[in-house]
Amino acid sequence: MRLLVVEDDPDLNRQLTKALSDAGYVVDRAFDGEEGHFLGDNEPYDAVVLDIGLPKRDGISVLEAWRRNGRTMPVLILTARDRWSDKVQGFDAGADDYVAKPFHLEEVLARIRALLRRSTGHAQSELSCGPVTLDTRTGRVSVSGNPVKMTSHEYRLLAYLMHHSGRVVSRTELVEHLYDQDFDRDSNTIEVFVGRIRKKLDVDIIQTVRGLGYLLTPPAAPGA
Repeated sequence: MRLLVVEDDPDLNRQLTKALSDAGYVVDRAFDGEEGHFLGDNEPYDAVVLDIGLPKRDGISVLEAWRRNGRTMPVLILTARDRWSDKVQGFDAGADDYVAKPFHLEEVLARIRALLRRSTGHAQSELSCGPVTLDTRTGRVSVSGNPVKMTSHEYRLLAYLMHHSGRVVSRTELVEHLYDQDFDRDSNTIEVFVGRIRKKLDVDIIQTVRGLGYLLTPPAAPGA
């Protein structure tokens, strides 16, 4: 899943980016409202962490512009102001959740996981497809309870498919959501990672839909 962090404090931006990257997300970052607005308006992010007090353009106006332009990604706002009126202003602008500074990074991670689950129609932190389970809290994958070791790229690809199970996901969409804006994107690598995942899981849950992409569905029952 690909995220955007818009925070003008260099240290906090770095801490958030590192924590989210360590949790398995691909993270782009911006340090002012203008840059954040441009990225959020032009890149397909799965969620955004947005500070309210930004230079050049404040976070509320950035968020309002995104929503006017039809950008529907979940947005978690950060604010140093803990007044109820600021929270109301953020929610009315289109925010999905908020965290008041100072905060624990673990809380931000938990709220991001919840926003991503809700945006893709999942209620629990464990995602399942047939015997395959992916725990979004720990980053662990298992098949029938047996752990499966994956690289970061394999995990990210499987996690995206698990979040969007039941619908066809194109190679282009996977590339856009698995790599940051500076990565030299090559859709051929997606096929390589899908092949590796299939081999490691040894369960037929990733279907290739010719000309369209990949579909994650539970394996067919024996004799079906």
